[in-house]
Amino acid sequence: MKLSKGKVALTLLALLSGAYWAATHLSSNWGRAVGEPVDVFNGVAVYYNGGVQNVEGRNLAPDGYNLGLRYQCVEFVKRYYYQRFGHKMPQDKGHARDFFQSRLANGALNPERGLLQYRNGGGDAPRAEDLIVFAPWVFNRYGHVAIVSRTGPDFIEIIQQNPGPFGEARERLPLLMEQGVPRVDHPRALGWLRRAPQASAPAGEGLEPAGKA
Repeated sequence: MKLSKGKVALTLLALLSGAYWAATHLSSNWGRAVGEPVDVFNGVAVYYNGGVQNVEGRNLAPDGYNLGLRYQCVEFVKRYYYQRFGHKMPQDKGHARDFFQSRLANGALNPERGLLQYRNGGGDAPRAEDLIVFAPWVFNRYGHVAIVSRTGPDFIEIIQQNPGPFGEARERLPLLMEQGVPRVDHPRALGWLRRAPQASAPAGEGLEPAGKA
């Protein structure tokens, strides 16, 4: 029986939708298990998540603070700032794309995150332990966040959770100087967030690892 053009289009759409769901939710890397530690930075672990949209429940700190959905990128950066600095964001929910507020002036306080915000190419270079924000793309409409783990004269290194089944926890990005202004050479790098000069007290003692909460 010959299918109409409309039915063929619907069939193709269903197949593409199914393939997209599988690619973004399932783990195709059989060498790793979801929840497996894959890296650690300053005592804070990074866990494997499989497909970028996979979720393994919500992780809460002992005091009830929402660290995010295991093992998403947001959960790692919030857990890092909580364990490392005792920092709790005033807005404890939101996707990665919500971490950067485009209307803010460069260096202004991001009130939802309680951190200073710097625009990529705005005149300030990233520093180690800054939280860097990436815009959404076709395979991840929620955006992405990571921690700057290392800086050099012409690069930054980031550490990230949930880069995809075959992605690496550490990634190096070029840092360019354009007329004396530093810019991270990545098409989706929006900018970075940084603690204000006053330090916070650590709050991570007794925090149960994300994989066991």
